[in-house]
Amino acid sequence: MLTLHAADLVLPGDRSPVPGGAVLADGDRIAMIGPYEDVAAAHPGARVRRWAGVLTPGLVNRHGTALLEHTYFPDDPFEADELGTEPLTGAALAALAPSESRRGNSARRCTQKLLARGVVAVTGSLTTPAVRTAVRRAGLEVLPGGEAEGPATLDPLAGAERPTDAFRSPLAVGAPARFAVFAVRDEAGLVGSGVACIATVIGGRLRHRRA
Repeated sequence: MLTLHAADLVLPGDRSPVPGGAVLADGDRIAMIGPYEDVAAAHPGARVRRWAGVLTPGLVNRHGTALLEHTYFPDDPFEADELGTEPLTGAALAALAPSESRRGNSARRCTQKLLARGVVAVTGSLTTPAVRTAVRRAGLEVLPGGEAEGPATLDPLAGAERPTDAFRSPLAVGAPARFAVFAVRDEAGLVGSGVACIATVIGGRLRHRRA
């Protein structure tokens, strides 16, 4: 199915931004990138999704092992009385000693938080089968490589000098349809942390959409 994703601004990641741009997804691949008018005219039968914001390549979180293997995300509100609502690490995690099943459920909650930040891939080594299953079902890619320095954070844009440093790969015709849309006006608005992610698309599928 052809789906045309139109945004106020498209940042391909390796070339000039496209104001009033669009990305056409044909199944799990990108079929066309350009001004909305051109893409819509070339594919008048495509389903159209309009996003108010900036469409970028999907992001990479470089704290995959720390977040998915060495952090427990409580099931709020069901575990709030017992564990609170903040993620558990270190001695608190060791004291909890969660089962593999519980770790898998924590990883599932973590993947939803990552998707809600425009993340399409993580780096690290995942050794727990239930965690790997949760990541695979979420559609996230696991890339080889070490962890980034500093405290683990869900937000790959936190502290970034350039948003392009967090991009998985540039948008290109024939490349996987994985991208995100953020509620900002331009590229400069992506720098920092706490940027609202409107939508995350992986393999042409809408994996996150802000309510």
